Amino acid sequence: MGNSQESHDFNTSVLHSVLPSALTEAKVSPLAEGLRLYDTASHTTSVFTPIKPGEVGIYVCGATVQSSPHIGHIRAAVAFDIIRRWFLKLGYKVTFVRNVTDIDDKILDKAAAAGQQWWARAYYYEREFTRAYETLGVLPPTVEPRATGHMSDMIDLIQRIIDNGHGYVVTDENGEPTGNVYFDVASWPHYGELTHQKQSGAAQVDEAAAVADRMGPSVDAAGDDKYNPVDPADASPDKHDPRDFALWKAPKDTDPLDARWNTPFGVGRPGWHIECSAMSHRYLKDGFDIHGGGLDLRFPHHENEMAQTRAAGYDSAARWMHSAWVTAKGEKMSKSLGTGLSVPSVLAEHSAWVVRYALGGVQYRSMLEWSDQALVEAEAAYERIANFIERAGVALSGQPTREEIEAVPAEGLPADFTAAMNDDVNVSGATAAIFTAIRSGNTLLSKLTDHADSPEARAEVRAALVSVRAMLDTLGLDPLAEPWVTQGAAGAAGDGEDETPEHKALEALIGEQLAARAAARKERDFARADAIRDALAEAGIAIEDGPQGSTWSFK
Repeated sequence: MGNSQESHDFNTSVLHSVLPSALTEAKVSPLAEGLRLYDTASHTTSVFTPIKPGEVGIYVCGATVQSSPHIGHIRAAVAFDIIRRWFLKLGYKVTFVRNVTDIDDKILDKAAAAGQQWWARAYYYEREFTRAYETLGVLPPTVEPRATGHMSDMIDLIQRIIDNGHGYVVTDENGEPTGNVYFDVASWPHYGELTHQKQSGAAQVDEAAAVADRMGPSVDAAGDDKYNPVDPADASPDKHDPRDFALWKAPKDTDPLDARWNTPFGVGRPGWHIECSAMSHRYLKDGFDIHGGGLDLRFPHHENEMAQTRAAGYDSAARWMHSAWVTAKGEKMSKSLGTGLSVPSVLAEHSAWVVRYALGGVQYRSMLEWSDQALVEAEAAYERIANFIERAGVALSGQPTREEIEAVPAEGLPADFTAAMNDDVNVSGATAAIFTAIRSGNTLLSKLTDHADSPEARAEVRAALVSVRAMLDTLGLDPLAEPWVTQGAAGAAGDGEDETPEHKALEALIGEQLAARAAARKERDFARADAIRDALAEAGIAIEDGPQGSTWSFK
């Protein structure tokens, strides 16, 4: 990378290309004043105040591209995508940085075992992650830096830490640097402030944090950590203190020559944590609003990252946010535990919209239990949503444009939806608001008898349709937006030509029942007509009778 001016110019060009409106004057909604977010470091929820008015800088730890993405990885991506979308809806300019770890022990070891070049393996799986993000409607980051592209930044940062007296170089018997450099934890009195290592036994800890501590990596629970295996360099006898962690590592004998870099402190490659400090500073400068990632990164990765950034003389993130895990039968989903589900395999059986809904259907700090039932519920949610959008579109002889949906401001959304989103991005409450609006919309539709209905009634239906789609769009779920339209996932919400096979089958089956009920009513066999209606109701199907015939919707 070049100097800071080059970095600024690069960021400007990226903002222009990724978010064309990002350089216009921010018009932040008055609702932004009520946004409250949780902070891992303080264990409290507080009002969000940006460092720079009208702007939000977010750094989220991305993937270590060693193998295929699994549902646990993508849950974090979807969670922070929703958070980002809410900031955008509130009118903030958002600079969103998500890194790629394209060199580490796992990548090198797995590439060697498979007979691959390590960089080829990393790039292959980076592309697979990118496809997963795109397929599931995750917005592209403002910039997506790779670790291997920022070696000079990391080396400079390590040198600052050493110069400030918070790091040390391990030398051999001849006094020559070995390539191993460690952070001196004892020299940094603030170590532990993120994960509260030094808090007294009487300290208050909220229940969400307590659950996280019981389930996974935490310095509060001593012993082996099955979710977060120790970096081999962190177990070195050369360390001054067991808590010290690697900033730079001497290469293993098995490391290829092109996975080694020359530095003032010896040949080697970066430790796990240093890359994020270097890249967040490169693209977001000194101090930024939010650092995000999965809960399993809280310790040691984020604790170490906070310490080394501040020890280098830079401000760290003002707020740390962590998305909880995907669990399977109560156990954290993890490849090492053999319960990982790859995204390609899940998408082979379910539509991307349904998978995104299932992954983003609860608040980001809540554990998400992954099961067949969760996907069944997501399928049912899709049918209810698509059915309303389709019926409303037919009644109005067309859908509102995407431009109109996107233009709805935060204050134009229902109050129960915005209140939920401002409450630490409570997606469960926001989703409840969407279905409340759909129920109201279905009631309005039942009052329409034909296209000659009053302009007032049609305006009410149109307003309900715009509101529902705008709320869905805020969550990245408007069925008539990309990528769902291109994927054919709009299904029943579209014009009928791209309906899913499932919806077509359901439409046909229910249509037969409605036809049989209509015949029974014509023959004045009301007992049979009522029996058909009751059977459909028991299956979750609501019937609306009108002058033009009967229509159905999900309850």
